[in-house]
Amino acid sequence: MATSPPPLTGIRVIELAGLAPGPFACLLLADYGASILRIDRAHPQAHTPNPPSPTPDSLSRHKSSISLDLKSPNGLVLLKTLLKRADILIDPFRLGVLESIGLDPNDLLATNSRLIVARLTGFRRDGPYAPMAGHDINYLAVSGLLSQLGRANAPPYFPANIIADFAGGGLMCAFGILAALFSRAKTGKGQVVEANMVDGSAYLGTFSRFLAKTPLGNRPRGENLLDGGCPWYEVYECKSGGYMAVGALEDNFFKELLKGLNIDQDLLTTRSDRTTLPALKETFRKRFLEKTRQEWEHIFAGKDACCTPVLSQAELEEQGYEQRPAIGLMGSPGLPIPQTEAWSSRNLSPGDGGEMILEDWMGWKRGEEYKVEDGGLVKVEVSKL
Repeated sequence: MATSPPPLTGIRVIELAGLAPGPFACLLLADYGASILRIDRAHPQAHTPNPPSPTPDSLSRHKSSISLDLKSPNGLVLLKTLLKRADILIDPFRLGVLESIGLDPNDLLATNSRLIVARLTGFRRDGPYAPMAGHDINYLAVSGLLSQLGRANAPPYFPANIIADFAGGGLMCAFGILAALFSRAKTGKGQVVEANMVDGSAYLGTFSRFLAKTPLGNRPRGENLLDGGCPWYEVYECKSGGYMAVGALEDNFFKELLKGLNIDQDLLTTRSDRTTLPALKETFRKRFLEKTRQEWEHIFAGKDACCTPVLSQAELEEQGYEQRPAIGLMGSPGLPIPQTEAWSSRNLSPGDGGEMILEDWMGWKRGEEYKVEDGGLVKVEVSKL
């Protein structure tokens, strides 16, 4: 089957440099062919033969950068001129910041009606938390999802910053952008996309919220089917270290689990009795400690017991795990991810590769349409004859 270029080839994205959610949204777009130009702050060494140190942003795969001082009138003019030809602007700032620097979305859409302005905030743009600072743990907390995570008789437990920043924030923002692109294909008009990590996280928790109204999830945290209250949906330590993850929910899978553990099959008829669960969990715990993880892997290899090893990141890296784009498109696949960038990032320096993007997008050359001034690019006014 012949393949086409990545589906977002030709889409021009301007990313105002920010923290993890915005860069992750752009990383998703970049991996599927979009051209990403990150706007970094002006730096004395930017756009010189001796570039500055890379920024801490590790989500820079397939991206380029230019440095701008957005307080400089001619630096702002350069950005506004780019936005007349761009498809997407990523706004990672708190409420009112974009407007305060002269980039009101209404004005931008008036000069480029096809522009999509994606605004990504932590809290909702209305309500009591709107003006407040926060991080993943705070957004997760007020979304209601944090209260559902963790063991029984312990404080809620947060899974690093995976849910709010990346899944509820960056991923949801990218989804909104794709929806806006789909709408633009029909109407010819861009629009403002508003994403926030509270609503994104709450949306991810839709199923668990519904489950809490049923016998499968209406008990206190840590006492339900999928949150640690069930012996056959649990993680168990093995002999000499390492863990196995068990998810044998259905009877046929549970039967295979019991067979692999060499435990009496009569448990199939009693597992619906909640009073037996603590003893069963203890039985499983002791049994898994009798063998090493490698031995359990061998026993359950190829079996439908829903029992797999808990692999560490170091193990995956050592085994040469191939990082692939998130979704496989057979007719227009995403860009390949170099193996060298599967486990560490080639972080961008301010100004890295961006001038090539300016020439590609706009046909601009340094000294003609723009120049470097105080570590940032500024627009050069073209004389009118």
